[in-house]
Amino acid sequence: VSFVQDNESLSAQPGTVRGLHFQLPPFAQGKLVRCLRGALLDVTVDIRHGSPTYGKWVSVELSPENGSQLWVPAGFAHGFVTLQPDTIISYKVTAPYSGEHDRGVRWNDAEIGIEWPQMDAYVLSDKDNKQPLLSELPEYFQFS
Repeated sequence: VSFVQDNESLSAQPGTVRGLHFQLPPFAQGKLVRCLRGALLDVTVDIRHGSPTYGKWVSVELSPENGSQLWVPAGFAHGFVTLQPDTIISYKVTAPYSGEHDRGVRWNDAEIGIEWPQMDAYVLSDKDNKQPLLSELPEYFQFS
């Protein structure tokens, strides 16, 4: 794996949700995610049609204290919710950002059924509030 870009993201409020995001080929990204400050629940969802794990998700808590990282391959959607204030994540990507190829799927899609932690409130961008359901996504990625 070759990384072409390093990114950092600061989320001031606990309960901030980012995602679930992915990019289309030829800018499909693999991501290696870690937490520099605070804590977050990091989630990835298989969106490769024909995969035996299509629509399934995994999550891991990331924090500086536990030192865990999450590898998100191309063909998987990625998102997280912050668990502490002023959480900073760092993620390396295998392709540069391309707004033209940027897509997403709804963070709380019942079909996926992600078990998000109970928060006082969730903070989402307009973009993330309007993402389509998994059932509405075209077949962007195929399992091989």
